Amino acid sequence: MATPLTIADLKKLARRRVPKMFFDYADSGAWTESTYEANESDFGEIKLRQRVLVDMSNRTLETTMIGQKVSMPVALAPTGMTGMQHADGEMLAARAAEEFGVPFTLSTMSICSIEDVASVTTRPFWFQLYVMRDKDFVLDLIRRAKAVKCSALVLTADLQILGQRHKDLRNGLSAPPKLTPKHIWQMATRPLWCLDMLKTKRRYFGNIVGHAKNVANVASVPKFAHEQFDPRLSWADVAWIKEQWGGPLIIKGILDPEDAKAAADTGADAIIVSNHGGRQLDGAPSSISMLPKIVDAVGDRIEIHLDGGIRSGQDVLKAVALGAKGTYIGRPFLYGLGAMGKEGVTLALDIIRKEMDITMALCGKRDINDIDSSIISGRQ
Repeated sequence: MATPLTIADLKKLARRRVPKMFFDYADSGAWTESTYEANESDFGEIKLRQRVLVDMSNRTLETTMIGQKVSMPVALAPTGMTGMQHADGEMLAARAAEEFGVPFTLSTMSICSIEDVASVTTRPFWFQLYVMRDKDFVLDLIRRAKAVKCSALVLTADLQILGQRHKDLRNGLSAPPKLTPKHIWQMATRPLWCLDMLKTKRRYFGNIVGHAKNVANVASVPKFAHEQFDPRLSWADVAWIKEQWGGPLIIKGILDPEDAKAAADTGADAIIVSNHGGRQLDGAPSSISMLPKIVDAVGDRIEIHLDGGIRSGQDVLKAVALGAKGTYIGRPFLYGLGAMGKEGVTLALDIIRKEMDITMALCGKRDINDIDSSIISGRQ
């Protein structure tokens, strides 16, 4: 394939290079995947206003997210098992994000550990926290994130129980993969992926194994994950986490105006409008369709970000126009990582940056901070 020009091009290349079980993990939703599909398709229903004969010179995409300077309003979303898309995946993606000037968010369920990522970066990254039943383990994760000077904590609120993802069940997903004939075949048909994996020691959940109670080896992880996600998580826990963390706090997984109001009441610094990439409640509305309602409800009280369905710079611009101060990309950077490693993550970011820059100009704007609903057809 020639140099990929779109996120869709990277997706095709990743499909050819990543074993099926791990590609499907990145490219799937819950149940019928209707919400996963709506996250993408609903962006297409939003039309932009073309403007002409205006000054399009000296454009800038620089802005801030929770007060931190970013080269464009895009962060790399926390994604589980990123290191199974490509060897040392979280470390490579974090370096690419740092060089590009955008935040990288490390998942609790990462393959590379907090300390691994800190060892290859020079600027603070963000850490995403799942609240477990074992509060000592939660406190230890917070302590470790503080020790490496993570500059924001992203608390995921929409994974108290796990949505059913049919592809993962059919594939028998695990990290590292099981050595059944099916899994061996999937890996054997991806020799470059296998060669890279043989060169690294990071093939399991680095934040958990050796850190969580009774999880001394990778065989203990499935039982831990099944038992530890806390269905009792409440707004009171958010207050406790905020106190323990003591730094910028972002709450991820808000999809309803009432929940947005409750999140704003906690004193968090930002919320992420998100349905977990369509991987939790199938049949829920898309993130972008709920963004204007949540902005109307709490936009004057808390910074609002958006996650879910972004596949282009145009999508980012539409989200910003509808009130998002920042956005997150998960699958686009995973496709890039799976396709080309660190270079692919950089390329995914560059594709989005170029599309955003050109689209902004053709909408008659030069500064991302001036973007508002006036660029949306029918909303001026």
